[in-house]
Amino acid sequence: MIAEIIQVALAPVFLLVAIGSMLNLLTVRLGRVVDRSRILQERHPETQGVEHDMIVSEIRNLAKRIECTNRAILLLVLSGLVTGLTVVLLFVRGFTRFDLEVLLAGAFILSIGLMMTGLIYFLRETREASASLRIPSTYLELDRKL
Repeated sequence: MIAEIIQVALAPVFLLVAIGSMLNLLTVRLGRVVDRSRILQERHPETQGVEHDMIVSEIRNLAKRIECTNRAILLLVLSGLVTGLTVVLLFVRGFTRFDLEVLLAGAFILSIGLMMTGLIYFLRETREASASLRIPSTYLELDRKL
């Protein structure tokens, strides 16, 4: 009986591993963005004119990225918690024979929905990062043949 419950619980456990990997990636990205924002905040009062405007623009971009990353982390943590609850419910069902099928399905669907929404925020953050790193065409010198 225990072996059967463990077999059924493997899918949610693999999902937990994936969520953990995504959280690791997001926390590393968040750390880099926060470090960059601290550097810019130190430079902020020392700048003027165009340089100041560029720093303010980058700080605004970083603030958006921090918000997206924080939301993605929150949603993925909630997804992990609901996935853990799914595993617990599988064991409760196995030992008590309560009819928890609808609750199990709902928890798993909720977990996947939270994860997908977190991934959408991750996508938004990476798009924001890519947009801020676009190389101006003047540097590319596209009119020249190399």
